[in-house]
Amino acid sequence: MNSVGKSIPKVDGLAITTGKPVYTEDLAPENALVIKILRSPHAFARIKAIDKTKAEMLDGVECILTHEDVPKTRFSVAGQTYPEPSPYDRLILEDIVRYVGDEVAIIAAVDEETALRAMKLIKVEYEVLEAVLDFEQAAGHKSVVHPEDDLHCNFDIGMDKGKNIVASHNIEVGDVEEELKKCAVVVEETSYVQAVCHAMMETYRAFSHFDHMGRLVVVSSTQIPFHVRRILARALNMQPSKIRVIKPRIGGGFGGKQTAVVEVFAALVTQKTGKPAIIVYDRKETFSCTNSRHAMRIKVRLGADKDGYIRVVDMEGLSDTGAYGEHAPTTFSVVGQKTLPLYNKAKAVRFHGKVVYTNKMPGGAFRGYGATQGTFALENAVNKLSDELSMDPAQLRLQNVIDAGEKSLVYITEGLGSSTLHQCIKVGKEMIGWDEKYPRQKLASNKVRAVGMAVTMQGSGIADIDTASAEIRLNDDGNYTLLIGSTDMGTGSDTILCQMAAEIMETSTENIIVHAADTDISPFDPGSYASSTTYVTGTAVVKAAEELKQRIVETAAGFLQLPPDKLEFTGDNVRSTDGGREISVKEIAERLTIGVGNRQLTGQASFGSPISPPPFIAGFAEVEVDKETGKVDLIDYVAVVDCGTVINPNLARIQAEGGLVQGIGMALYEDVRYDAKGKMKTNCFLQYKIPSRKDIGDIRVVFEESHEPTGPFGAKSIGEVVTNTPAPAIVHAVYNATGVRVTDLPVTPEKLLTRSR
Repeated sequence: MNSVGKSIPKVDGLAITTGKPVYTEDLAPENALVIKILRSPHAFARIKAIDKTKAEMLDGVECILTHEDVPKTRFSVAGQTYPEPSPYDRLILEDIVRYVGDEVAIIAAVDEETALRAMKLIKVEYEVLEAVLDFEQAAGHKSVVHPEDDLHCNFDIGMDKGKNIVASHNIEVGDVEEELKKCAVVVEETSYVQAVCHAMMETYRAFSHFDHMGRLVVVSSTQIPFHVRRILARALNMQPSKIRVIKPRIGGGFGGKQTAVVEVFAALVTQKTGKPAIIVYDRKETFSCTNSRHAMRIKVRLGADKDGYIRVVDMEGLSDTGAYGEHAPTTFSVVGQKTLPLYNKAKAVRFHGKVVYTNKMPGGAFRGYGATQGTFALENAVNKLSDELSMDPAQLRLQNVIDAGEKSLVYITEGLGSSTLHQCIKVGKEMIGWDEKYPRQKLASNKVRAVGMAVTMQGSGIADIDTASAEIRLNDDGNYTLLIGSTDMGTGSDTILCQMAAEIMETSTENIIVHAADTDISPFDPGSYASSTTYVTGTAVVKAAEELKQRIVETAAGFLQLPPDKLEFTGDNVRSTDGGREISVKEIAERLTIGVGNRQLTGQASFGSPISPPPFIAGFAEVEVDKETGKVDLIDYVAVVDCGTVINPNLARIQAEGGLVQGIGMALYEDVRYDAKGKMKTNCFLQYKIPSRKDIGDIRVVFEESHEPTGPFGAKSIGEVVTNTPAPAIVHAVYNATGVRVTDLPVTPEKLLTRSR
C-alpha cells in the first residue's frame, strides 16, 4: 500500500506548530461580548432571591441572565445520538444549585474586567440544603438531588430519582451462585476508581454570532458538533436548521468535550442581545465546573477450577454521576460490556449495580468510558486469583482470554473477528523480562523492584447506533476534497482518513483537501468518541472513495467510447486494459466543467456497524519502591497493542503513549478531592498532579497487528484502549514489591506505609 501503513505527517501539523490562528479563541470577533458565570458557593441550595440591579447599572454590562430569563425545557448536555440514554435533567439556569460551581447567573459585558466587576455586585440569597457527598450513602439519602417533576428519560434506564438512583443495570448469563459452588478457588476484591480530570491543554470555549441570514453560528472546541446543534436547539427552543456549529482545531478533549459544557451560554447571550459573544473557561472552572471521570466502586468475584480456568465472573458496580446524569447509564454499562467477554471460558457471568446522584461536579465521558474502571477492578481480581492458584499471572491469562473465532457468553456471540492478544502477552513478557524479574528483585536494604501486568479490551464505535457519513469530490483541477463530520482532537484523525481516501484513489495525500466538522457543509457524523473515527468514519470514507472511483471509470468509458469493464483506474489516468487508449483524471475533471449534461463527480457513503470489534492490549509495568518512604517510581512500561492494521504508525504510537501516561497519572497521582462542604480542593495544577516526562520512566509501545475483516484495511480502534492497563499493572507490581495491594486509587506513599505488613 502506498498511503496506508505509512507514517505520513499530520495534514494540519505545520499550521499548528507555527502558531497559525486555528483554534476557537483565535477566530472570535474582536467586538464579541465577554461572558462570565456567577457560580454557587454551596453544594446544594435553593435560590430564594437574586438582586442584579446594581450590576446591570454598571457601564459596559450588556445583560445579566438568571433562572427567570431562560427557557424552561430540560435537556442533557451529553453528546450522544438521539434518543440520548442520558436523562434530560438540566435547565440552562435553575433555582436549585446542585454542586459548588453550578451556574447561578450569566453576565455578558464589553470586556472581561467589566463582567467580573458586575459579578461581584450581584447579591444572591440561598436556602442551604443538606448535601449528598458520599456516593456510597447516596441511594436512599434523605436529601433528593433532583426533586423536580419534569425530569425526562427517553426510555427506561432504571431510574429511581426519589432515591437518588439515576440508572440501574443488570446482565447475567448462567447461574452465578451455582457455578461458584463448583469452583475450587473463589476470590473477592473491591476496587475504587477515583474521579480524575481531563486536564487538556485548551480549556472549554465557544463563541457565537448571527450570520447575514439571521442564523445562529456557534464556533466551539467540541468533539460533537452535530450533537451540539441538537442540544442547543432543544435548550433554546430553536429549529436545528437555524443553527450552524463549526469545529476548528481542538487543543485536546479526551472525552470532556463530548459534553456540551459552554456552548449554550454563548448562544443564549447572542439570542438575547443579537450580538457576538464569547465564553472561555479559566483553568479553575475547567477543573471544577465541567465534568470528570465517574468515580466507581466495583466488587468482583471470580471462581476458577483447580486447573486455573476462570468459570465465573461476577461484578457489582456503584457509580457516582455527580449532580447531573450525562453519560451516567452508558458509562456504567460499558463497565460490563468491555470486561465480561475477555475471560470467555466462564460458564456464568454477571454485571449489575446502579448509578447515583451526588452534590458534586458531574461525571462525564473520559477516555476509556467505563472500560477503564471495569478493567482496573477485574484485573485486580485476576491478579489476586493468580496468587490463590500459585499460578503465573501471564499463564493464567494465556489460557483464559478470548481468541479470534471464539465466542463469549455476552456481547461477542458470533465469534471474534480478530485478535492477537495471546501474542501480545507473549511479546510483552519478553520485552519486560518477565521470567527473570517476576515477582520482585531486591536492590538494597530499602528498595525493591517488581513487575506487574494487566490486559484489556475496548471497542470500535457503538454497535447498531452511531452511523457516520463521508463524501469525496473530484475537483475541476483533478484533485479531491474529502468532506467529513468527524472531529480531529489533535489525534491526527483527519490525516488518517485522508490516507484511506488516498489509498483508494491511488493518489498522494497532498492531492486531497480535508474539510471537517461544519454542520452546514459536512455530512453527518456523531463525533469523535467511542473509539469510532478510524473504524466507523474510516469505513464510510473507503466506501465513498470506492464509489467515486467507479464513477470516474464510468465517465471515462463515455469519453473513450469503451465499456467500463475494459478500463482500469491507475490513479492519474483511466486506460484501456490493452493499453491502447487512456484519459487523465485531470482531463476528465476539466471536461466535466463545460458543456451540457455534465456534472461534478462525487462519492458518498454512510456506515454503521452491527458489531464493535475490540482492540486489545497487554500491559506490563516495572516499578521501584522505596520501602522506607513508600515512594513508587515507574521504571518501565511495555504496551503491546492489537489495533488491527496500523494506518499510521507514528500517530498510533503517539496515541498509545498519551493514553498510557493518562493511565499512569490515574494510578499514581491524580485524584479529584473535595472538602467537607463539597468544594473541590484540587482545582488547579498546583493541587492536581498530572505526570510529567520525569515521572513516567520508559514507555515502550509495539504493535501486534491483526486483520479485522469488517474494518477499513483491517483496522480497529486505538484511542481509548490504551488508557486501561497502567493502573492495574502498576498496582500489581507494587503489590509484588511490598505485599500491599492498593485497590483504591491512586497509589500513594501514605497508603503503602500505613498498610504495610
